[in-house]
Amino acid sequence: MNRVAIVGTGLIGASFGLALRGAGYQGEIVGVSSRPAIAGAQAVGAIDRGAPLAEAVAQAGLVFLSQTIGRILDTIRHLDALVEPGALVTDAGSTKCEIVDLARQSMRRAQFLGGHPMAGKEKRGAAAAEADLFRGRTWVLTPDEPGELETPAAREFRGWLERMGARIAVMDCDEHDRVVALTSHLPQLASTALAATVAGSAHLEVSGPGLYDMTRLAASSYELWRDILATNTDHIERSLALYIQMLEHMRENLRTRQLQEEFQRGAVVAGRLRGAV
Repeated sequence: MNRVAIVGTGLIGASFGLALRGAGYQGEIVGVSSRPAIAGAQAVGAIDRGAPLAEAVAQAGLVFLSQTIGRILDTIRHLDALVEPGALVTDAGSTKCEIVDLARQSMRRAQFLGGHPMAGKEKRGAAAAEADLFRGRTWVLTPDEPGELETPAAREFRGWLERMGARIAVMDCDEHDRVVALTSHLPQLASTALAATVAGSAHLEVSGPGLYDMTRLAASSYELWRDILATNTDHIERSLALYIQMLEHMRENLRTRQLQEEFQRGAVVAGRLRGAV
């Protein structure tokens, strides 16, 4: 793998380039993005240079798609005629089924392996990138068939993920989308809803760190989340229904001791999450 092409050199793409370098990768890393994004990624040392898509992927053994979901889908539609035969194409999309389905239909010359690093920030851009962003974090792979993980290109990619310190998890794309609707997409919507609810308060200064912590995700960009919500609507609707049901239960029992169990269960989960991060 003498060249890696990173298509989309924002937070995740630039962090991937930095992580590759930190793991010992010595080949060329070429970025595909807007001029400002390329300049930002070069400034932090995440890529060696920028290039148009056709040039970047022509000799790349690994193509990493780290754009918004809509742009990942558009890139996949045009990629097969450009990519080097036998290369591995993977992505960092937050939903998987539409991406994997399209790649199955479109990719012939290269192998596609769906992926989703469970890492990120509310900040965007290469300036926020970190070489250790994926260390200790789960990186989900969603092969169509188990054998897709055992090709030489996939094995090499998995080896780099392990050297980055990522924890690899394997699941099918629908299971992934169902799980992240609850563990990733619901937290974003809950944070956004809370921030929107208190937006009309004239006394936000009368708040403690709890409100700050709970609304951190609300700083995320709608442009990033629009495609996520549109490509995982059914699972997200079910997750929201469960959350609303729990909120209704809490509202109905504010004057009773029925919420003690929820507080205890919540504390256990919070402890588990803090131990896992």
